[in-house]
Amino acid sequence: MFRLSLCIRWLFALCLLAATFNHLHAAFAHGLLWDYGYGSDTPLVSRAFWGSLTLLDPLAVLLLWRRPRWGLALTLAIIVLDVLHNSLYVAAHEQWLASFYLSQVGFLVLVLLLTPLAWRGLAGTGQARCQRLPG
Repeated sequence: MFRLSLCIRWLFALCLLAATFNHLHAAFAHGLLWDYGYGSDTPLVSRAFWGSLTLLDPLAVLLLWRRPRWGLALTLAIIVLDVLHNSLYVAAHEQWLASFYLSQVGFLVLVLLLTPLAWRGLAGTGQARCQRLPG
């Protein structure tokens, strides 16, 4: 199970690194609080959320290796919030088949399906909860 967990975490890390690259490209081209093409009336909280992913995505990658359960939890939180948040904009602009959105939904499905397997694969590797020794 540990090998499976390792492969899943590699997959998640590669996807998060691709997202990091996209966010860095947007930040350098348009600034950290870019509206992602939705216009200047895009609320600051949305622009700040998108900008924060520039830091949160690579943090999740780091945690997937240093503190795997924290990394899995952060990866799950990031993609759930990202898809929920972006769904508001996708619905308002009828972008249901946009490639960026479909890739996020696809990653969400993968994370929802594979995180429990990756989590179980960490049992007994020092990432499991500490248990009392007998005696």
